[in-house]
Amino acid sequence: MPDAIELLKARRSVKPREMSGPGPSPAELETILTIGARVPDHGKLTPWRFIVFEGDARARAGEIIAKVFARKNPGAPTADVEAEKRRLMEAPLVIGVVSFTRPHPKVPAWEQELSAGASAMNIVTAATALGYGANWLTGWFAFDRDVLDGLGLKADEKLAGLIHIGTPSKPSEDRPRPDLTDIVTRF
Repeated sequence: MPDAIELLKARRSVKPREMSGPGPSPAELETILTIGARVPDHGKLTPWRFIVFEGDARARAGEIIAKVFARKNPGAPTADVEAEKRRLMEAPLVIGVVSFTRPHPKVPAWEQELSAGASAMNIVTAATALGYGANWLTGWFAFDRDVLDGLGLKADEKLAGLIHIGTPSKPSEDRPRPDLTDIVTRF
């Protein structure tokens, strides 16, 4: 297993179109999800849950996305509708991180949503540590209530993101990172 600091310094997002199989084994998936659940969670509220899309489930989710897209864009070319069907098909595994908040006198909703974000990042980091490529994405459909309903989210749930995980088909290129002098101040 790679050194944790070096792993974090070198972590990059891998585009789903640059992923292929194999994806994580069942034991690796359990490890990834366990690490995803091991995040700061003030009040022990567990304000997130996971949806695993693998195999045919990715295509079924794509059908839901495409159906909503076609209904809301009646003039869309067939090629665009077909592209929506393939939204979750490039990586062999996609994990949806679902966020929800609960009223709490000491834990504001914002803090609960941040916990879901931490969960998504832990999933990305765990997949990377296991040697997989990972990418945390959203897209129009992650914010569309009809799609969310079709994917089984409750009315008070949001999709924090979809984590695409697979074997990188090529080394990923880094992008420019912020210069610390531009983003760090001292109080």
